[in-house]
Amino acid sequence: MRPIFLLSAGIMAFSTLSAVAATKPTRFWNLTAKTVTSFELAKAGTTSFGPDLCKSDKDGSVDYDERLNLPDSVAPGSYDVKLGYASGRTCVVKNVSIKKGKVFSIDDKSLTDCTK
Repeated sequence: MRPIFLLSAGIMAFSTLSAVAATKPTRFWNLTAKTVTSFELAKAGTTSFGPDLCKSDKDGSVDYDERLNLPDSVAPGSYDVKLGYASGRTCVVKNVSIKKGKVFSIDDKSLTDCTK
Protein backbone atom coordinates (compact mmCIF):
# COMPACT_ATOMS: atom_id res chain seq x y z
CA MET A 1 0.00 0.00 0.00
CA ARG A 2 2.79 2.41 0.90
CA PRO A 3 4.57 2.10 -2.49
CA ILE A 4 1.30 2.93 -4.29
CA PHE A 5 0.80 5.98 -2.06
CA LEU A 6 4.36 7.20 -2.71
CA LEU A 7 3.95 6.65 -6.44
CA SER A 8 0.66 8.57 -6.44
CA ALA A 9 2.20 11.43 -4.46
CA GLY A 10 5.14 11.57 -6.86
CA ILE A 11 2.87 11.67 -9.91
CA MET A 12 0.76 14.45 -8.37
CA ALA A 13 3.86 16.50 -7.51
CA PHE A 14 5.25 16.08 -11.04
CA SER A 15 1.88 17.05 -12.55
CA THR A 16 1.75 20.17 -10.39
CA LEU A 17 5.29 21.18 -11.36
CA SER A 18 4.51 20.59 -15.04
CA ALA A 19 1.38 22.73 -14.80
CA VAL A 20 3.32 25.56 -13.14
CA ALA A 21 6.03 25.40 -15.82
CA ALA A 22 3.42 25.40 -18.57
CA THR A 23 1.89 28.63 -17.27
CA LYS A 24 5.18 30.56 -17.35
CA PRO A 25 5.35 32.81 -20.40
CA THR A 26 7.99 32.43 -23.07
CA ARG A 27 10.05 35.62 -22.95
CA PHE A 28 12.68 37.51 -24.93
CA TRP A 29 15.36 39.15 -22.77
CA ASN A 30 16.97 42.16 -24.46
CA LEU A 31 20.67 42.23 -23.65
CA THR A 32 21.58 44.53 -26.54
CA ALA A 33 22.84 48.00 -25.68
CA LYS A 34 19.87 49.74 -27.32
CA THR A 35 16.11 49.70 -26.93
CA VAL A 36 14.43 47.31 -29.39
CA THR A 37 11.51 49.01 -31.16
CA SER A 38 10.42 46.07 -33.32
CA PHE A 39 10.68 42.32 -32.79
CA GLU A 40 9.62 39.85 -35.49
CA LEU A 41 9.95 36.07 -35.81
CA ALA A 42 10.26 33.78 -38.84
CA LYS A 43 10.81 30.04 -38.92
CA ALA A 44 14.57 29.47 -39.24
CA GLY A 45 15.79 29.72 -42.80
CA THR A 46 12.76 31.64 -44.10
CA THR A 47 12.06 35.32 -44.61
CA SER A 48 8.37 35.13 -43.66
CA PHE A 49 8.55 37.39 -40.63
CA GLY A 50 5.41 37.71 -38.56
CA PRO A 51 3.90 40.73 -36.83
CA ASP A 52 5.85 43.15 -34.65
CA LEU A 53 5.62 41.63 -31.16
CA CYS A 54 6.83 44.86 -29.52
CA LYS A 55 3.31 46.19 -30.08
CA SER A 56 2.12 43.93 -27.24
CA ASP A 57 4.50 45.64 -24.78
CA LYS A 58 3.05 48.41 -22.61
CA ASP A 59 5.34 51.07 -24.14
CA GLY A 60 5.82 49.40 -27.53
CA SER A 61 9.53 48.72 -27.06
CA VAL A 62 11.94 46.52 -25.12
CA ASP A 63 14.60 48.39 -23.16
CA TYR A 64 18.01 46.96 -22.22
CA ASP A 65 17.56 44.22 -19.58
CA GLU A 66 13.79 44.16 -20.12
CA ARG A 67 11.85 41.02 -20.97
CA LEU A 68 9.08 40.77 -23.55
CA ASN A 69 6.35 38.16 -23.07
CA LEU A 70 5.67 36.29 -26.30
CA PRO A 71 2.13 35.21 -27.17
CA ASP A 72 1.14 31.58 -26.61
CA SER A 73 0.78 31.24 -30.39
CA VAL A 74 4.60 31.18 -30.73
CA ALA A 75 5.43 27.47 -30.90
CA PRO A 76 8.73 26.09 -29.61
CA GLY A 77 11.39 25.76 -32.29
CA SER A 78 14.20 27.50 -34.16
CA TYR A 79 13.52 31.00 -35.40
CA ASP A 80 15.24 33.84 -37.18
CA VAL A 81 14.63 37.02 -35.18
CA LYS A 82 14.48 40.47 -36.76
CA LEU A 83 15.20 43.31 -34.33
CA GLY A 84 14.58 46.96 -35.18
CA TYR A 85 15.92 50.03 -33.42
CA ALA A 86 14.77 53.68 -33.30
CA SER A 87 17.83 54.69 -35.36
CA GLY A 88 16.53 52.63 -38.28
CA ARG A 89 19.09 49.86 -37.77
CA THR A 90 17.71 46.37 -38.39
CA CYS A 91 19.42 43.12 -37.38
CA VAL A 92 18.54 39.49 -38.07
CA VAL A 93 19.74 36.85 -35.62
CA LYS A 94 19.53 33.37 -37.11
CA ASN A 95 18.60 30.04 -35.53
CA VAL A 96 17.45 31.26 -32.13
CA SER A 97 16.07 28.38 -30.06
CA ILE A 98 12.75 29.19 -28.41
CA LYS A 99 11.42 26.82 -25.75
CA LYS A 100 7.94 27.03 -24.24
CA GLY A 101 7.93 28.79 -20.87
CA LYS A 102 11.63 29.69 -21.04
CA VAL A 103 13.56 32.94 -21.38
CA PHE A 104 15.92 33.41 -24.34
CA SER A 105 18.25 36.35 -24.76
CA ILE A 106 19.95 38.24 -27.56
CA ASP A 107 23.06 40.31 -26.85
CA ASP A 108 25.25 42.63 -28.92
CA LYS A 109 27.61 39.79 -29.90
CA SER A 110 24.67 38.06 -31.62
CA LEU A 111 24.04 41.05 -33.91
CA THR A 112 26.08 40.06 -36.95
CA ASP A 113 23.59 40.55 -39.82
CA CYS A 114 22.65 44.25 -39.57
CA THR A 115 21.74 47.02 -42.01
CA LYS A 116 22.14 50.79 -41.68
